Amino acid sequence: MSIEIYINGEFFPKEEAKVSVFDHGLLYGDGVFEGTRAYNGRVFKFDEHIDRLYDSAKAINLTIPMSKEEMKEAHLETLRRNKLTDAYIRTVITRGPGDLGLDPRKCSRPSVIIIADRITLYPQEFYENGLRLITVPTRRNMAETVNPMIKSLNYLNNILAKIEANLAGVPEAIMLNQEGYVAECTGDNIFIIKGKTLLTPASVHGALKGITRGVAMELAARIGLEVREELLTRYDLYVADESFLTGTAAEVIPVVEIDGRKIGTGTPGPYTRQLVKLYREKAMEEGTPIYE
Repeated sequence: MSIEIYINGEFFPKEEAKVSVFDHGLLYGDGVFEGTRAYNGRVFKFDEHIDRLYDSAKAINLTIPMSKEEMKEAHLETLRRNKLTDAYIRTVITRGPGDLGLDPRKCSRPSVIIIADRITLYPQEFYENGLRLITVPTRRNMAETVNPMIKSLNYLNNILAKIEANLAGVPEAIMLNQEGYVAECTGDNIFIIKGKTLLTPASVHGALKGITRGVAMELAARIGLEVREELLTRYDLYVADESFLTGTAAEVIPVVEIDGRKIGTGTPGPYTRQLVKLYREKAMEEGTPIYE
């Protein structure tokens, strides 16, 4: 069955969903995006994702041509049209069609695109056995360039790092900031556990303030871990007892090797396994209903 895509208030079959070649989202990566998940007929952390979408747009002086409530209803209708109860929703707001110049004032109206479909970011075996990661030469964007807090359509920085991971034969890469401290992975936040302390880079160090990241931190505190944002070096990663990544698509996924060094015993640790389970239980039980 062909999925239906929402574009500017209308629905189109996947094969007919199109944007103008003059859209500045295509020409220059001028726009923002958001990824949201639905589980068991509910959209998880819906308000938080919509708020972050509008914050990203505001940061690049892009006015989304609909209210947050209208945006939420468009998401729910996209899920209903596609008869989905478990899905990944990708929302894209572009500057809209303009001319071949850079000037965003030439774009009269932003484009709003909502895509809902199923997703499996990593095979199940990675959740059971863990990921192997490497750190890569490509550095995370500085706040004074394209601020990492903005989920921008200009993702080339992350893509270059992902290419380096692909060439090394590993599924994900760790990016450092300009000072050489750990920032985040190409699409996920990174955590380590040392003793009974959970550590992760702060947003000021180049990490996105991820929504799944926030849930993992809440759950970690619930199971007795001290949770801290801290400057981390590669040394801190290498000597960690456990490590894991978080992201909307990835959820919580264990890490067992970084730059050829085994993390802990080289298998997913007990706290990580708890957090994987607790996150999935929470996501299945909470959220905004799709179908009344």
